[in-house]
Amino acid sequence: MIHIRRIYHRVKYIKNLFIKVNWIKTIYFNFKIFPYETAIKLPVFFYGKVKFQSLKGNIQIDAPIRRGMIGFGQPYEMNTKHIGIAELFLEGNIVFKGFVQFGKDYFVHISKGSMLEMGNMSSIGSRGKIICAELIRFGNYTRIGSESQVIDTNFHQMINTFNGETYPMKSQIYLGDFNFVSNRVTILSKTITPNYCTIASNTLCSKNYLNLGENILIGGIPAKLIKENISRDWEIEKELLDKWLKI
Repeated sequence: MIHIRRIYHRVKYIKNLFIKVNWIKTIYFNFKIFPYETAIKLPVFFYGKVKFQSLKGNIQIDAPIRRGMIGFGQPYEMNTKHIGIAELFLEGNIVFKGFVQFGKDYFVHISKGSMLEMGNMSSIGSRGKIICAELIRFGNYTRIGSESQVIDTNFHQMINTFNGETYPMKSQIYLGDFNFVSNRVTILSKTITPNYCTIASNTLCSKNYLNLGENILIGGIPAKLIKENISRDWEIEKELLDKWLKI
């Protein structure tokens, strides 16, 4: 009986997802971006309203192609409503290493000549923001909470007013595998995190944290080590994520 209930809830969940798909945007995007043999499989789904600012860039899926494996605006969180402010600017490159989820009302801006790489089962939650001007890499199962932002540029040229030296405007971001990032976290250029890193809410990250080792909790403004030998229970979490978020 329990097994039957699980199947029923799984089927109901998938059915509800398909109802919420923005089919016009989904079909247009897939056939605009991919060759026919890939586009016909509809690997990318869009849920809710979205504005395409630009679609001049490229997307590569470095994994077996599955329908709906990448979800923009995918309703996988506790909130149920889209505000309708999602935007996608794509003039650079995105590489998807498997299944990926973007929460509701996201803002994704991939500049010309830049690359965003997202590992299998990586995600960014509702009202999340990704601005990529050079290189941003999400590891496998790197999960970022709602209202967080990942930005590898400071947008404006800064100078040393004493000697006229200019400072770099952008720098790469590398997030390790199995990172658990809470809500309202800001990840800026030069950030490098180890595998199995947990980041507390309202944290600001802007440097290399590899020297702290794996299985750590960091937090604060700026981020610092809070606790060692701590990790999300990924053995359980992987099973749940794979079960409920893979269409």
